[in-house]
Amino acid sequence: QLQASGGGLVQPGESLRLSCAASGFSLANYAVGWFRQAPGAEREGFACISMSYDRTHYADSVKGRFTISRDNAKNTVYLQMHSLKPEDTARYYCAVDGDCPTTGWGQDRNWGQGTQVTVSS
Repeated sequence: QLQASGGGLVQPGESLRLSCAASGFSLANYAVGWFRQAPGAEREGFACISMSYDRTHYADSVKGRFTISRDNAKNTVYLQMHSLKPEDTARYYCAVDGDCPTTGWGQDRNWGQGTQVTVSS
């Protein structure tokens, strides 16, 4: 089971760090991706960290602002978000799969509740 947390209401330009904690299995054995879904939009994957060598992949929309990292000892993956914009407002989810990028990862999975990020002045 995956649990995303750390969301909240922030102003444009501020930062947040999201966490994705796993229970019942080891994240070290998987690539981990972050997805988000804004109201009325499809869920999109935008960041991924591979199982091997911690290679990272980012969508252009977040490149340079967001950083994905993993702490295998804590069985947790983090998403550090800087310079947040109103268009980053969405519910954020994490997921696991075989390899990055998230393109092609199946949408038919248990996404959990996710965590809401709202960027507004």
